[in-house]
Amino acid sequence: MSLHHSVVGTGPERVVFLHGLFGQGKNFTSIASAIGDVATSWLVDQPNHGRSPWTLGFSLDEQADVVAAWMRDTVGGPATLVGHSLGGKVAMRITLRHPELVGRLMVVDTSPTHNQATSHFSVLVSAMRNLDVSAVTSRTDADARMSSLIPDASVRGFLLQNLRKTSGNWEWNANLDLLGDNLHVVAGWPAMDESWDGPTWWVVGGRSDYVQPSDMPAMRALFPRVVSVTLKRAGHWVHADEPQAFTDILLKFLS
Repeated sequence: MSLHHSVVGTGPERVVFLHGLFGQGKNFTSIASAIGDVATSWLVDQPNHGRSPWTLGFSLDEQADVVAAWMRDTVGGPATLVGHSLGGKVAMRITLRHPELVGRLMVVDTSPTHNQATSHFSVLVSAMRNLDVSAVTSRTDADARMSSLIPDASVRGFLLQNLRKTSGNWEWNANLDLLGDNLHVVAGWPAMDESWDGPTWWVVGGRSDYVQPSDMPAMRALFPRVVSVTLKRAGHWVHADEPQAFTDILLKFLS
């Protein structure tokens, strides 16, 4: 499967960014630009997101295997994987299932456990499904129609990046039905016996409830060399809330 992606930077390090649920590769453009002298970065739309193809079913391992196959064909060697939320879970499973593709792993605000906080997305999915896209006249109009169900303007803006106009009609470019029906899969973590002893940094938002102290034993069992870093002022979207601090951490990791 050919995945939509862009390449940013010209540095010698190879970095692959994996976005979260309903995100897109372009969400990491500013971070990738900031490390452009150090790394060449691939900003990929995961399957069922952005401009990448859709799949018939959904599992973390299927997502991981599709991205791994794309990496093998495109990146040209072991890379640093940076995965946020769903992207973090996919990055962990790529690392455990295809370790030859990974040199370093950065997991951002998720854990190899069941993330109860993902249930927040059920409200967002409901709002997206309730939007009558056939009646939408503009992105501003869509924003106004969703405001009663999603009061947070920044969250609406994030979700509305998935709305695009094709042949005069508005439509969701994410596979909304498949992803919405599988929130329990996104939140989960099927057990794995493998472990990976490579360098692993775990970056957590101090104001996020996606990662709990009780998750550390599971993380350390799979990634014995894990180093945990908390950005106290960041919520779940760590790289958007604290972009400079996140960039500094990533540059240190790459060095």
